[in-house]
Amino acid sequence: MRTAFFIDGYNLYYGLLAGTPYKWLDLPALLTYVSRIQNPTSETIQVNYFTSPVLPSLATRGRESKEAQDTYIRALKARGVVVSLGKHRLEHGTAPRYVDKHTPASRQDKVDIWDLEEKQTDVSLAIGMYRLLAKQQNIPAEERIEQIILVSADTDMTPSLKAIKEDFPDIQVGIILPHREDIDRGVPGSLQNYASWVRKYIKIDELQAHQFPNRVPTHKKPADKPYYW
Repeated sequence: MRTAFFIDGYNLYYGLLAGTPYKWLDLPALLTYVSRIQNPTSETIQVNYFTSPVLPSLATRGRESKEAQDTYIRALKARGVVVSLGKHRLEHGTAPRYVDKHTPASRQDKVDIWDLEEKQTDVSLAIGMYRLLAKQQNIPAEERIEQIILVSADTDMTPSLKAIKEDFPDIQVGIILPHREDIDRGVPGSLQNYASWVRKYIKIDELQAHQFPNRVPTHKKPADKPYYW
């Protein structure tokens, strides 16, 4: 079963990797492993990774965080992953003041904030899944993708999954939720409704077993695992 993966990078990071020693994750190897548990005939054809560049001014380690992300992206590309970058929008905004959990939010009591929003990645991911399936209708059947696997828990992906199930009913749609086994979270119903199968979490031993080597060769400078990862 020819399979293409579509990964929401920020959803993956904050749902699965943040605060762990497993950030140097060999995504193609892990995802191939998981998909073959579900279906031993699964064959990885594409791995597509969508994210936005870190803003050093807001990152925990500033410039180091940006450099670590850049290094990881180089390692992914060296493994054949297609990386698509969006951007962040940082503007002045306002939000209701937090008093305590017993006091409701009020539009009459707002404070100034920095409004940070990731832009384009969700849309690019959704369009990427649909366009792949639409464009391949003109190629031989034996070369077509037969299964799309979304790695995300973001319910914003629901409309695109609904469209895929309606327009390409023969395509298998899998979802791998980027959750660790030690964190109890439910399966978003709106995603599950349009999935052929759902993997609810990734095991710790699976993360441990699918790490890049400390140095990943590339066409240019090797990608070395960030020291603090």
